[in-house]
Amino acid sequence: MSLEQLKAFLAKVKDNSNLQEKLKTAKSPEDVVGIAKEHGHDFTSDNFGHLSEEELEGVSGGQCYMSPWIPSLKD
Repeated sequence: MSLEQLKAFLAKVKDNSNLQEKLKTAKSPEDVVGIAKEHGHDFTSDNFGHLSEEELEGVSGGQCYMSPWIPSLKD
């Protein structure tokens, strides 16, 4: 269930520039989880490793607002 929540949150982020800006301030995956919870989505940072490169790139729209820690998600 939480992987679906993560994908739903990422879909919301794709179309919401205010949310994208808020995510740019995230310093860790846990910060992203907290922001997602504020917007009604419940998942853990463990789910990030289940996303494909295409899913991560599709949300970022060429700008990786989660870039400070994304490389660690795929390890």
